[in-house]
Parts: sequence; structure tokens; C-alpha cells
Amino acid sequence: MALHIGAKPGEIAETVLMPGDPLRAKWAAERFLTDARCVNQVRGMLGYSGTWQGHRVSIHGSGMGMASMSIYAHELIRDFGASTVIRVGSTGAMQDHVNLRDIVLAQACTTISSPSRPLFREVQFAPCADFGLLRAAHDAARAQGVAVHVGNVYSSDVFYDERPDLNAVMTRHGVLAVEMEAAELYSVAARFGARALAVMTVSDHLLRDEHLSSMDREQGFGQMFELALRAAFA
Repeated sequence: MALHIGAKPGEIAETVLMPGDPLRAKWAAERFLTDARCVNQVRGMLGYSGTWQGHRVSIHGSGMGMASMSIYAHELIRDFGASTVIRVGSTGAMQDHVNLRDIVLAQACTTISSPSRPLFREVQFAPCADFGLLRAAHDAARAQGVAVHVGNVYSSDVFYDERPDLNAVMTRHGVLAVEMEAAELYSVAARFGARALAVMTVSDHLLRDEHLSSMDREQGFGQMFELALRAAFA
């Protein structure tokens, strides 16, 4: 029984895109889906279902951080049968060759802690993307001339970071960017045998102190949603 998603049986598609902001889920559903309708409003975490090029798709908010992502990904997969879940969101670049507006595809995730960590105990589980989705998203980005990077990302469990030394270690070890949800999404998907991927737009640059404007974020996010949809149904 889902405690945080009020959709009825059959109202959630097998393919779900998950932005962090529930209002961005509404925006994306209205922009990309045909016959989109709201199927969840519990706690203000909006979810919509409709079709994209004839394929059933749901777009559901995840909230901010791995704890929130864990709840919604868990219920979407376990209780509603979602088999493909793609995070679409923003990320902060940690490498000089990654630029604002570029797309980052999280091949694997580094994290200090996540809601899944107690389950693994002494094991350092390495959360990674579904290769089929990863390859399809990369191919779609290249076909559209979009600057795309594939590699490790840092899934942080805090937003206001007080560890500049840790950021420096991540950068030294080639971590492309920092975000807050992918590691837990990948762990939950692996637990239930679902496919998962994180497709993210670089909205900030930690090394250069650069940031996209709100208008640039909206335009970049539109491109990101389209790539995610093309990857899901490649």
C-alpha cells in the first residue's frame, strides 16, 4: 500500500520521469504529454500521467534529497509497477571541461550516506545506471548536437555544504558534478529490478561560481526532458 501516492491502480505508467520540484512536474506534463491529468496531490507532491508519441508516461515529483526520493521511487516501483524511472533535474559541475547548460548522465554515483546505506551495512554498494538507458540518452544527445558528459556524480545528502575539502577530493577523482538524489534512485531501482537513469542539466558551476538564470534553467530543462523521453523509448 502506497502511503504517499494517492493514484489509483493503473494510473501510473511503467515509465516515470522524476523532477525534484512538483511544480516542474506540472510544467513538464503540460508541455510534453498529451491528455495529461493529475493523478497525485498527496502532501503537494504532484504527479501526472499522459502519453508522449503514443507511449504512456507519468511525471512525478521526487522532492529534494535522497530521503524524499527514496520514498517516492520505492512506492512508484513497488506499488505501481514503474519499471523505468528517470531523474530529470539540475546539477552543479565539478570539472573545468563541463559547462553550464551541458547535460550530465550519471553512470555511477558516489555518496557519503543514503537511506539505503544501513541495508548494506559494511558493504560499499556502488549505485549505477541502467546501461541501455544510459546509451540511449547519450546517443540522443549526440544526435541533437547537445554537449553531454557521462561518468561519476556525487550524490550529496546536504545542500549547504561545509566541506570544501571534500569537493576538492571529488574534483581530483574525476567526479563530474554534484546533485542530491541519483544514488538513492539507483539503489531502490536495483532492489526492485527496475531500470534507472539520472539526466541532469548543469545549472551551476562550483569551480567558477557560475549560475544559470531562471529563464535559462527553463529552456535547458526542456531539452533534458526530451532527451529523457527519447532514451526511455529508444
